[in-house]
Amino acid sequence: MDDFITTKDVHLYYGEKEALKGITLSFPNKGINALIGPSGCGKSTYLRTLNRMNDLIPGVKITGSIMINGQDIYSPKTDTVDLRKKVGMVFQQPNPFPFSIYENVTYGLRIAGVKDKQILDERVEQSLKQAAVWDEVKDDLRKSALSLSGGQQQRVCIARVLAVQPDVVLLDEPTSALDPVSSGLIEDMLLTIRDKYTIVIVTHNLQQASRISDKTAFFLNGELIEAGKTKNLFLNPERQETDDYISGRFG
Repeated sequence: MDDFITTKDVHLYYGEKEALKGITLSFPNKGINALIGPSGCGKSTYLRTLNRMNDLIPGVKITGSIMINGQDIYSPKTDTVDLRKKVGMVFQQPNPFPFSIYENVTYGLRIAGVKDKQILDERVEQSLKQAAVWDEVKDDLRKSALSLSGGQQQRVCIARVLAVQPDVVLLDEPTSALDPVSSGLIEDMLLTIRDKYTIVIVTHNLQQASRISDKTAFFLNGELIEAGKTKNLFLNPERQETDDYISGRFG
């Protein structure tokens, strides 16, 4: 099976500081891929290269190649608005817009010019169901998304990403601000959609990575130390640093 995302020798600099040191890593089409490692090791920075979110930071320089579905996303021809529709992102803190639940989920569709109410209604129901929050909000879609609990807000944010039918879903520690019950709901939900999307999740929770991901990559000090099938990486790591991190000797 061909890889859907391929990154080769990616270096990223914030000014003089090298934050990513030649990352070569690929992800297959569909499934869940986890990025693990201690805080400040480059995993979130790497995640943000995949939809060019780092472009928004002054003084950032990126070299190397990043291909998604055969397209060079750093080509001058790439439309970043279109890219971020295909490569959606969910952040650590739930960040719903100060609108109704319905308007949150349809936001990207409206920007894309979809006006047909039937299509909008269908997409809202479909994506809220995929995000495992439909049953909790279906009778109150006009309610402000900000009035929901943190876990519900995060699932609405995931629905907002899914509504535009992306190819890739990036999640930057999506459960770290949530309670265990909400975290569990989001993990279960990711497992139900893993066959529809290529999912890349940054997590500091090793149990979460081992529970839900198919492939895991371990980052340390801006370098990719090791990547492979999750089971192999956790049970039989090739590198001493990986073993030390997974067994809790540091991090």
